[in-house]
Amino acid sequence: MADKDIGKIKILGFAGSLRKGSFNKMLLRAAVELSPEEVELEVFDLEGIPPFNQDLENNPHEKVKEFKTKVKAADGLLIVTPEYNYSVPGVLKNALDAASRPYGTSPFEGKPVAIMGASIGMLGTARAQYHLRQTMVFFNAFPLNRPEIMVPFADKKFDETGRLIDEMTREKVKELVVELVKWIKKLK
Repeated sequence: MADKDIGKIKILGFAGSLRKGSFNKMLLRAAVELSPEEVELEVFDLEGIPPFNQDLENNPHEKVKEFKTKVKAADGLLIVTPEYNYSVPGVLKNALDAASRPYGTSPFEGKPVAIMGASIGMLGTARAQYHLRQTMVFFNAFPLNRPEIMVPFADKKFDETGRLIDEMTREKVKELVVELVKWIKKLK
């Protein structure tokens, strides 16, 4: 089956880290740099999303409204997650929880999603990514199965300016975005 031409592909990317020198934010910037011509990859910063409080879900914070609107408008998502204590970082889980509420208004429903992450450890965010995939199941989103991008020893993969310099990782990141575009077209 041939890919459908749907024009410019709009992908929303966000990293589950607030740290200025985050390897995951650097990895997301690499995805922007390596994206094909047909892709518009917008980066959204999760900083400013307050802790989720169900009492306030019907009147969410402006930053939550903005995030939710951007997720809904995107053709697909690129989520870049660190791993903290064998799981998804709280800032990412909080943002996902806040944007998915109130029940029945989740912008993640049916959304194509690619996941990747970087860590200074040996497993490169594998456990966090698997937990994030569980959340995507509840959202009824469609995570891309392959390629899996789990960047280990991230402190050796970027230069002092934050540019991804590891060629094999650059190729895999480019492949992930290309496969996400194919996934988006297939699901349209």
